[in-house]
Amino acid sequence: MSASSAFNDEKGGSSSVGEPEYGHDPASGGIFSSDYKRHDDLKEMLDSNKDSLKLEAMKRIVAMIARGKNASDLFPAVVKNVACKNIEVKKLVYVYLVRYAEEQQDLALLSISTFQRGLKDPNQLIRASALRVLSSIRVTIIVPIMMLAIKEAASDMSPYVRKTAAHAIPKLYSLDPEQKDQLIEVIEKLLADKTTLVAGSVVMAFEEVCPERIDLIHKNYRKLCNLLIDVEEWGQVVIINMLTRYARTQFLNPNINESLLEEGGGGEKTFYGSDEDEDEDEEEKEKKAEAAAMAKRKPYVMDPDHRLLLRNTKPLLQSRNAAVVMAVAQLYFHLAPKAEVGVIAKALVRLLRSHSEVQYVVLQNVATMTIKRRGMFEPYLKSFYIRSTDPTQIKILKLEVLTNLANETNISTILREFQTYIKSMDKDFVAATIQAIGRCATNIGEVRDTCLNGLVQLLSNRDELVVAESVVVIKKLLQMQPEKHSDIIKHMAKLTDNIQVPMARASILWLIGEYCEHVPKIAPDVLRKMAKSFTNEEDIVKLQIINLAAKLYLTNSKQTKLLTQYVLNLAKYDQNYDIRDRARFIRQLIVPTEKSGALSKYAKKLFLALKPAPVLESPFKDRDHFQLGSLSHLLNAKAGGYQELPDWPEAAPDPSVRNVEVKESVPEWTKCSSREKRKEKKVEKPFYSDSEGESGPTESADSESDSASGSESGSGSEESGSGSESEESEEGSESEEEDEKDKKKKKELKKPVQESESEQSSEEEERKHERKSKQRKSASESESDEEEESESESSQSESEDSESEAEVKKKKKAAESKPPSKPVKTESKKEKKEMSLLDLDDFEPAPSPQVTPVNTFLSNSLVTDLEGLSLSDSVLSPATIAPSSALKNYELLHRITGEGLSVEYCFSRQPFSPDANMVAVQMQFTNNATSDTKNLHMEDVKLQSGMRVKEFPEIELLPAGETATAVMGIDFCDSTQAANFQLCTHTRKFFVTIQPPVGELMRPIFLTENEFKKEQGQLMGMNEITEKLTLDVKCRNEHAIVQRVTTAANLSRVPCGSDKECSPPVPPPDHPVHRFAGRTVTSSSLVLVTVATKEEGVAQLTVNCEKMVIGTMLVKDILLALTQ
Repeated sequence: MSASSAFNDEKGGSSSVGEPEYGHDPASGGIFSSDYKRHDDLKEMLDSNKDSLKLEAMKRIVAMIARGKNASDLFPAVVKNVACKNIEVKKLVYVYLVRYAEEQQDLALLSISTFQRGLKDPNQLIRASALRVLSSIRVTIIVPIMMLAIKEAASDMSPYVRKTAAHAIPKLYSLDPEQKDQLIEVIEKLLADKTTLVAGSVVMAFEEVCPERIDLIHKNYRKLCNLLIDVEEWGQVVIINMLTRYARTQFLNPNINESLLEEGGGGEKTFYGSDEDEDEDEEEKEKKAEAAAMAKRKPYVMDPDHRLLLRNTKPLLQSRNAAVVMAVAQLYFHLAPKAEVGVIAKALVRLLRSHSEVQYVVLQNVATMTIKRRGMFEPYLKSFYIRSTDPTQIKILKLEVLTNLANETNISTILREFQTYIKSMDKDFVAATIQAIGRCATNIGEVRDTCLNGLVQLLSNRDELVVAESVVVIKKLLQMQPEKHSDIIKHMAKLTDNIQVPMARASILWLIGEYCEHVPKIAPDVLRKMAKSFTNEEDIVKLQIINLAAKLYLTNSKQTKLLTQYVLNLAKYDQNYDIRDRARFIRQLIVPTEKSGALSKYAKKLFLALKPAPVLESPFKDRDHFQLGSLSHLLNAKAGGYQELPDWPEAAPDPSVRNVEVKESVPEWTKCSSREKRKEKKVEKPFYSDSEGESGPTESADSESDSASGSESGSGSEESGSGSESEESEEGSESEEEDEKDKKKKKELKKPVQESESEQSSEEEERKHERKSKQRKSASESESDEEEESESESSQSESEDSESEAEVKKKKKAAESKPPSKPVKTESKKEKKEMSLLDLDDFEPAPSPQVTPVNTFLSNSLVTDLEGLSLSDSVLSPATIAPSSALKNYELLHRITGEGLSVEYCFSRQPFSPDANMVAVQMQFTNNATSDTKNLHMEDVKLQSGMRVKEFPEIELLPAGETATAVMGIDFCDSTQAANFQLCTHTRKFFVTIQPPVGELMRPIFLTENEFKKEQGQLMGMNEITEKLTLDVKCRNEHAIVQRVTTAANLSRVPCGSDKECSPPVPPPDHPVHRFAGRTVTSSSLVLVTVATKEEGVAQLTVNCEKMVIGTMLVKDILLALTQ
């Protein structure tokens, strides 16, 4: 670009803004001066050696670009600074280059080697910016370089760079579509990326380049569903829209049986069918032939992946971004079973409080939804009432929705609303209201007369537009039952003198002509008046005058013959050829001559045939074949780039294509000592195998060393049912019935066991003990150490209470089969109980007599099992039951990376005494090197906003081969974001990261079952997440469930029915409900977990949590723990 042309551009650009740019520089003020001095100061600054000057210059240049000024002549001076060492300058240079690389392609190509070097820069922002500039140079010659850069960036360490690579893919594809195959490989690679930052961008690239390649999504489908909640908002929109199309090709229609019932009245009851389907079932019995044909179809069972998509998108209905809410709403509308679509109504109504543009789009979609699914918006009828401040287009859309929602029950309130709308000053809105009244009248027969009378009253309105619109609507309504309403037709005939709106005059004339038998005296007079003013009428009115004349000639030719001929003669010479043609055609038809053909015989049938009443339909009736929320749906026409929503498949495609081979990573709950395995094997005894007999043996033993985890597990296994009670009503009621039956059976079984008085007295003792421990708990709630102690006490007493039946049985067995020394042991247990509770936090190896207190934590059934094993006493001593058996260790620093120093950490689940809002992290340092390590400490802590760290005290010396432990506290702010810091020795620094599993962000609390249910009742709706699952074969008994839940999350077991102190113990149900409770460490938000077991290992997991994100993540972790 020459200097002068740049100058001219500049002049044009600046003058349009109204600030002459050349005024800055005195030398460039003259008309004839060239622009060689232009921006000299900026060029000098860019050439200087000082980074501060360069930075200032770049800021000014970027500001110029932002104001719309042309800064392209600075390109050579700016591009030189790509190699600048200062990162701030470099970033701004890349911002400039992205803007001008396309215009100044030649100069950009000269510095392409610099951009390629930038791709190798250690700073991720620079690598990403270099790739962005490279993909902005739209020259086919560098396509291979771009391709290589994208491939390298796609496997970059930084997710930000990989995201930029995904953005570059559509740019390269538009530049050279022949690269499609190579780009698809890159997309496939990026789709496998596990970071949320990349997910949205790569799906966008997928949609641009190869939306038809659904096979690329199969393996990534579940991952995309699970990542969805954490992806940025616009990524969520793209992913949801893509998954909607994907689901339509891969899953069966969840409403297929309902549509069959609607069509054929047959078919089996749907799998998820509600009780409302019973009437249809009765019809089925009558139509056995049809039912037999339909019965061949299997009942619909929803694919788990289909359910996963619906479940993971549901929380996004609370998103602050209207586009995300709209995307989820359209997904539910197109994919969800009819019974579940209702959840989107509340979210869409919430969006109506937003800006008018958002309201317009939402109402367009709601109007379409209300045609098919009227019921779901009926509760929110008042939200669609019209405000005087609404713009006209919003008013008309709300009217549309109100009309669609009208039914027999609410029509009176809707018509009352309409009455007030008619008084509005907005004429278009008034006209739309009158049409809406007409539609309500046609759809609901009961109010037809009321509506007609109301519209007739409007005929005396001063406003001509209101009268005209009323006439048009009355005409349509009268067609339904004209014989009843001849007085209205007479009233309308009188209006022809006053009404001037052509459409209204034409409607009146059509009515009089069509029903001239009902008004034989008035019709000819109307024709006389109309013949007078024929030449001055609008074309539409003239046509109706001709029609009226023809109809009257055929029915009453005596009075109207001359008038008709007069009108036809006037029409014969009219300026409009439509009118001339109509006159010619009608004259031949009704006035027979020798030439006229056979048609004239049928003239009466032609003109006075019965005409069907018009059906007043919603303009949104057939819009739902476009995907809701799309531009095509908004315009009601196919927009460029729109992809059709596929039809549901007839038969379900193979679901196994979505299975991913998981590399064997040992889950934390399987890393248990051989002792625990041996216990588990033994625990599976036939008696009480699935009930409370084995509640939490391993954890309760471990609670010697780790009182927090002990307290969860000891009181855990009955915890999870109350969620299921508040779930779907049918399941709840079924499970309750089953529980009652089971209880009756168990009572009958237990009667003989509960006879001996000595056993009852022992139970009373336990109850007293329980009350004591509860009192003690309430007294010591304030201090964290005491709190933990009391939690474990209370949990112990509950576990004993719930296990009292098991103890009774076992004591009997012990008394029968063992020498008298054993009963003595159980007596000593009672005496030592208080002591063992106080000694909970003692980690010292205890002498062997202390075995017995440990046994108090284990259910007695388990104690006898353990005694059957040849274990020495020391095996059960607290020292050997180390926290490591229950807690998972994570590697912080590998010995190779750490040059001989290896560091592991675990979340100790102990309160962190300096700050109760911090999570305690126990670190174990091992020096594998030959030399000593000195001055171990932390530096350069990098945290997300709100997070805090309490550093561990410096370890001055760690000799070779030695191990040391230290405890640090981290306040994670109830998020799973990582804490990054440097671990420093006297010689080296290592960058390390601690990222908590969501289960470690909470602390256990004690709740009774009633308290649990009460709290749960307050955390319903969006704060509740429910999952159905099939328990792992090894996880079918109570002990295993409790162990796995408490290992996955630091929660406490809620005792079952401890508040109902009935002297004969109630036998445990067949399918117990396990409940667990805790609070998040930072904000003390309640976390309630319920596992309700059912037949054949089926269970229902419910998590109620004030913090939805924590709830969602916790569900995943517990699901994994229970199903693997």
